[in-house]
Amino acid sequence: MTSSLNYTSIEHPRWKNLPPPPNFSNLHSTHTKTPAKAAAAAAASYAALKEKRAWDLAIAPAKSLPMQAFMLYMSGGGVQIFSMGIVLMLLVTPIKNIAGMNAAFAPFMPTSTSPTALPLQKLTYILCNLLTLAVGLWKCRSMGLFPTGTGDWLAFETRGVPREISLL
Repeated sequence: MTSSLNYTSIEHPRWKNLPPPPNFSNLHSTHTKTPAKAAAAAAASYAALKEKRAWDLAIAPAKSLPMQAFMLYMSGGGVQIFSMGIVLMLLVTPIKNIAGMNAAFAPFMPTSTSPTALPLQKLTYILCNLLTLAVGLWKCRSMGLFPTGTGDWLAFETRGVPREISLL
């Protein structure tokens, strides 16, 4: 039992005489923008999209912080190769990101490329990367890799001259 569709019957005049459906708008009658206005609207829309993507890039380091915090928790507090690798990643990645900030924001620059373009997004990007760096430094401190106690500086302390005591 095979059936075939006959596409030639759609050109029958009875289909063309049907009224349009309710709330139907003819695209040719509503599209009254001039090409210049349409181009300006498209350029403004493109600029707004680029700014939105720049904000997405700016807060991307902060979005990855929960995952990195979970990785730090799972790596433990001891000094092992796995925990050292994660801490090294947390310390090196923000520095690399800040150093390559202009290259990262280059696709989102407006047409008037000035060095001070997107200042709030770049400041947010720097702050989010510094927050990631602070989490890495906190983990170093909690692992005992920073000399924060007095016992860590004993090699640099000098002993005072002992007082001479004579029992005679």
